Amino acid sequence: MAKFLAVYTGEPRGGPPPAMDEAAMAKGMQAWRDWMDRNAGSVVDSGGPLGKTKKVSRSGVADVRNNLAGYVVIEADSHEAAAAMFKDHPHFSIFPGDGVEIMPVLPVPGS
Repeated sequence: MAKFLAVYTGEPRGGPPPAMDEAAMAKGMQAWRDWMDRNAGSVVDSGGPLGKTKKVSRSGVADVRNNLAGYVVIEADSHEAAAAMFKDHPHFSIFPGDGVEIMPVLPVPGS
């Protein structure tokens, strides 16, 4: 099986997601736990939410904003199979997320 990085995307921000009422948050978290349980055999790293970002470049270190909200690492037989796992995921069906981007984790060249 191949390994895939799934990145949850949302609105660019520099901190935690916007506040949800307690009932909506509980519903979303239960849906996320249910998704994780259904796919437990494919989850390599359960990942988690992402916080503020610092970019390191030749110019130094700077605070930046992006639309990355969280991640999970999974295994699947193909890129298509990995993507299918996220259809109707709670990240964008309940939470105010934008989508989930899935990409293969490739071997390091020369290793």
